[in-house]
Amino acid sequence: MSLLSPRHDDARPDEAFTADARPDEASTADARPDEASPADARPADAHGARRLLVVDVADGGRDDPAFEAELQRLTASVVAAAEALGLVVDRVAAAQAGDDELGRRLAAADAVVLTGGEDVDPSTYGGDVAEPHGGQTFPDADRAQIALVRAAVAARTPLVGICRGMQLVNVALGGDLVQHLDGHVAADVDDSMVDHAVSVADDSSLAGVLGATTLDVRSSHHQAVARPGRGLRVVAWAADGTAEAMEHEEAPLWCVQWHPEDAGSRGTVLTDLLVAARDAAGARVDPGRAPGAPPVRAPRA
Repeated sequence: MSLLSPRHDDARPDEAFTADARPDEASTADARPDEASPADARPADAHGARRLLVVDVADGGRDDPAFEAELQRLTASVVAAAEALGLVVDRVAAAQAGDDELGRRLAAADAVVLTGGEDVDPSTYGGDVAEPHGGQTFPDADRAQIALVRAAVAARTPLVGICRGMQLVNVALGGDLVQHLDGHVAADVDDSMVDHAVSVADDSSLAGVLGATTLDVRSSHHQAVARPGRGLRVVAWAADGTAEAMEHEEAPLWCVQWHPEDAGSRGTVLTDLLVAARDAAGARVDPGRAPGAPPVRAPRA
């Protein structure tokens, strides 16, 4: 699977949607801006707080109940960190919400987080639907999230992707994936996270957001970004060359392949990313700050 569980023997190619949904056949300009309001139409709530849309893959329907429970815990960590920063969180499952509902939620949001989960359906990027290591997929959720990513990028709504979220962003913008990697998922079914170092490009926006160019992280994934999508740049790598983070050339978008929301993670990466998204949302409606200005990092403990 793209996230935690080493149990990835239950591929469902029959659930794959057809090639006419492939994102590489649509440009970024084909995003659905009609589903996203202008920044000045999305004010903060009555107390001045920004709204964060947290998008999971699905609620239920998974082959592995333990994986379902772990994903719920990881999302709860994201929600708790966001609320601690004063963000108002709207959490939604793409498989249950669908395209139209996600579009409405995006229109009301100031920033978006795409969380981890299953493999991205290989038919969305021209992958091998019969790949023997393929895991369970949720094609309808993929289609809805792809539309959301394109709309967010077109509207310059700040977006953070975590693990599968990074892979989904890449596919949505026309990139593709390495369908299977060895050595990036631990064999321990109780904790499949692998601890390792990543190197961040010192000229990247992400390095400024995180305040570091080397990090010790925890990750668990058997897929990764291969060819970056339109406007995307890989800006961090594991020792074996695996893409570990991406950012967009123009839009306020940062993605990491690792899990800063995991209970065993070290440092303030999750908080830093959420602060970057929050500040970028503020910059969209603050005439006193240039849209491309770097976000202010959260203070470190």
